[in-house]
Amino acid sequence: MAQTDTPAGTAAADDNQLRRGLRARHLNMIAIGGAIGTGLFVASGETISTAGPGGALLAYAAIGFMVYLLMQSLGEMSTWLPVAGSFETYGTRFVSPSFGFATGWNYWYNWAITVAAELVAASLVMKYWLPDVPAWIWSAIFLTILFLLNAASVGTFGESEFWFASIKVVTVIVFLIAGLAMILGIMGGQSPGFSNWTVDEAPFVGGWQGVLAIFMIAGFSFQGTEMIGVAAGEASDPEKSIPRAIKAVFYRIMLFYIGAIAVVGFLITYTDKRLLGADIDNISVSPFTLIFERAGVAGAASLMNAVILTSILSAGNSGMYVSTRMLYGMGRSGKAPRIFGRTTRRGVPLYALLATTLIGGFCFIASLIGDGGAYLWLVNASGLAGFITWMGVAWCHYRFRKAFVAQGHSLDELPFRARWFPLGPLVALAMCAIVVAGQNYQAFVGDVDVQGLFASYLGLPLFVALWAGHKLVTKAPSVSLASADLSRTDEPDDQAYDLIP
Repeated sequence: MAQTDTPAGTAAADDNQLRRGLRARHLNMIAIGGAIGTGLFVASGETISTAGPGGALLAYAAIGFMVYLLMQSLGEMSTWLPVAGSFETYGTRFVSPSFGFATGWNYWYNWAITVAAELVAASLVMKYWLPDVPAWIWSAIFLTILFLLNAASVGTFGESEFWFASIKVVTVIVFLIAGLAMILGIMGGQSPGFSNWTVDEAPFVGGWQGVLAIFMIAGFSFQGTEMIGVAAGEASDPEKSIPRAIKAVFYRIMLFYIGAIAVVGFLITYTDKRLLGADIDNISVSPFTLIFERAGVAGAASLMNAVILTSILSAGNSGMYVSTRMLYGMGRSGKAPRIFGRTTRRGVPLYALLATTLIGGFCFIASLIGDGGAYLWLVNASGLAGFITWMGVAWCHYRFRKAFVAQGHSLDELPFRARWFPLGPLVALAMCAIVVAGQNYQAFVGDVDVQGLFASYLGLPLFVALWAGHKLVTKAPSVSLASADLSRTDEPDDQAYDLIP
C-alpha cells in the first residue's frame, strides 16, 4: 500500500466513516473513566487488608509503571495511525493478520461481556434504594440508556462519558483532600499518625505473596486506560490531543490510586474486618464511605452508592463504545461481517452497536438463568482478555518501531515518541506475562485445582484458538519488518487475508 503523510480518517473512500468528534477533554475522561471504578471505590479496602498499606502501595505503583510503559507504546502507534481498529489494525500490520484477528475479537468480547457485568452490578446498587424492584427492570433501563447515548453521535457519547467520569474524579479529589486533613488532625478527631503502618505485620502483610495477590487486582483496576487507543479513531487533531491525553491520564490515575490507598492506609488499620466486607451490595463498609462518615459527611453511604452507580454507568458506556468500534474496525477489514463496517449519516456504526447491545443483553439474561453458571463461565472466559490486549500492544509497538527504522524512516517523523525503547515495551510485556501466569498461582500449590485453573486461564486457550484457527483457514503469513504497512490510512489492505468475505 502506498505510504502517505495523511493521518487516518481525514479522507474518506466511502460514506462509512467515523467522525472525529472527540476532543482532548473527552479523551482524558474516557481513559480515566475506564480505569477508575469499583476497583478503587470498593476493592481498595480488600487490597490493604490482604497486603497491608505498604504492600498495596507497592503493587499499585509497580502496575502503574507497567501501564505507563504501555501508554507510551500505545501513544506512539495511535498518533501515527489513529484508527478505531487500533489493536486489531496494529496486530494485522505489524505481527500477522491472524494475530490481529485474534486480538480484535478478544478485545470486543472482553468489553461486550463487561457491559453485561456492569448491568448486573447496576441492579445490585439500585437494591440499596429500591430493594423490591426486580433487578432485570433496572438492567433493561440502563442498557437502553447506554444504547441511546452511543447511537446518537460520538459527540454525545463523549459528553456523557465526560460528565460520568467527572463525578468520579471530583469524588476522589474531595476524598483525598478530606483524608489529608484527617491525617494532619485538622478534621475528624485526633490524627492516627503512622500507627496503622506499624500495627502487627504492617506495612507489608503476607510478604511477597501478599504483594503478588494485589498485583493481579491492581492490574484489573487499571484496565480501561487502553481505551484511548480505540478513541483515537474519532479524535479531533489526534497528533496533538492524543499525546496530551496520554501524558495527563497516567499521572492523574496514579495520583488518584496511590493517593487514595495511602489515605485509607493511614486512617483505617488493615486488621479492620469491615475492609473485607465491602462490596457493591454492601457499600456502607466501603473504605470511601467509612472515611467520609468519619469526616462528618451526612449520608455518606447514599452518596457513595450514587457515585458508584455513575461509575458503573461510565464503565458500561465506555465498554459499549470501544467494543462497538472494535467490531466496526473488524467489519472494515473483513475480519467480521462487512455489515458491521457500515455507519449512519452521523458516523455511528449502528449495526456493530446493535450486535454489541444484543450480546450484552444476552449475557445479562444468562446471569438470571438457573444459578448463573453459564454467565460465570462467560465472565471467566474474558478474565485475561485485558492483559492479552496489553501484551499485544507491547509486542506490536516493538515490531512497529523496528519496521519503522528498517524501512528507512527517521524517528523525527513520529508525532509522539515513546520513551525507553526497546526496553519499555519488553519490560511491559514481561510484567504482563507475570500477571497472567500468576492469575491463580494458588491452584498450583498442593493438590492441583483443575477446575480453578480452567476457570482462571480459560481466556488463553480461546485466544490461541482464534489465532491458530484464522491462520489455518487463511494461511496468512507473518509480517516481515521490511514489508510492514506503515501507511497512515485506515483503508483495508488488498492482502488482508480476510476470513469473512
